[in-house]
Amino acid sequence: MKDSIVNFHAWKGKMDLINIVMIGLAEELPKHEEKYELHRLLGALLSQDLTVNEKLDIIGNEYAIPIEKDFREDVSIMCNLSQKIKETGIETGIEMGKREMIMKMYNKGYTAAQIADVAEMDEEQIKDIIKNSELLTV
Repeated sequence: MKDSIVNFHAWKGKMDLINIVMIGLAEELPKHEEKYELHRLLGALLSQDLTVNEKLDIIGNEYAIPIEKDFREDVSIMCNLSQKIKETGIETGIEMGKREMIMKMYNKGYTAAQIADVAEMDEEQIKDIIKNSELLTV
């Protein structure tokens, strides 16, 4: 059954088949009302902006979910994991941008020594990046 609780969305699935349920979460937590309960609980739990204690406060006080030591540790691990994923994504993006810049300079005729000077990297690292990038395009 199609049941839009918060907002309307045109469902493209077939109602007579098993479908995957998608729940969209807002950037900001919705207010604590009955119709937003699931969205608020999931939003709090998955939020990157709330601290572990803020999450546990919402989960424990608003939803009467008992907060045991194991649960507290699991939420803490989950929060640290999302932070690590975010940091890894940023590092990967920076690394990809740096490689792209190196290859643009190389393709414009800069030497490995010149690129190393601008990128503040070792010349051998630059040569390795160029070599590996050329192998990927072959």
